[in-house]
Amino acid sequence: MMNFHHHVPSAPLSHFISMMWFGDDYIVPHSLERVLPTGEMALIINLYENRTRVYDADDPSKFKTFEGSIVVGAYSAFTLIDTEEQRATAGVAFRPGGAFPFLGLPAGELQDSNASLSDLWGRQAASDLREHLLATRSPQAKFKILERTFLSRINAPFEPTHPAVSFAVANFRHRPQRPVSSVTDQIGLSDRRFIQLFSQQVGLTPKLFCRVQRFQQVLRNITSSAASSVIDWPQIALTCGYFDQAHFIHDFRAFSGINPTTYLTNKTQFQNHVAL
Repeated sequence: MMNFHHHVPSAPLSHFISMMWFGDDYIVPHSLERVLPTGEMALIINLYENRTRVYDADDPSKFKTFEGSIVVGAYSAFTLIDTEEQRATAGVAFRPGGAFPFLGLPAGELQDSNASLSDLWGRQAASDLREHLLATRSPQAKFKILERTFLSRINAPFEPTHPAVSFAVANFRHRPQRPVSSVTDQIGLSDRRFIQLFSQQVGLTPKLFCRVQRFQQVLRNITSSAASSVIDWPQIALTCGYFDQAHFIHDFRAFSGINPTTYLTNKTQFQNHVAL
């Protein structure tokens, strides 16, 4: 269970941010959750305690500890979170390429990794944001603080998302099974320059981003099929552009660490979270 609130900011923030959220009273019977990759980046602010642990996916007994506010890079595999630390959180979900203007470094440097917000914005700015969020009670007030914070950073000099990257992201998300070349042929950049730009601003290579988007398409299809109580695995694999079911299962395991039927059994109410 979770008391969850979300907010979609208006322009210009909506060009960079898909959603802001605040949640508390997150109480579940398991201690760890598997978070599946989306190809997107996020800011997560722990309002329960001023630390966040990121666990080793291969050995959950190992973890790295960050300050309470962390920027989560674009991941190409699942990660593990401590549900105890999710009791009260606020956050920002960036659109693909949307975090780049606010980071102060190439998004590719955070691929499959995280960074404390204080390392990117400075300790004072990160601390002030968390303290202001803690000082307000209502979710709406917290969203206003987040909006003001990011609007102030738009006014500072920053590098916007390249139009070719924005065009490619829109196409890749709509039809991730298409060859990358079907998009790059339309943008007028060399393959090398495009891959460099895309990785720098989105955080993954174009090919890897497409694979993650296709995986997300699979999850949506599973959710839709589960609603009718009939899961046609071969049809899902075909619809999402896999050569055969073996290829589909291999990719699913690569991104989630589990097979599709285990995912179906253990997924929580959030599509990209799976109980361990």
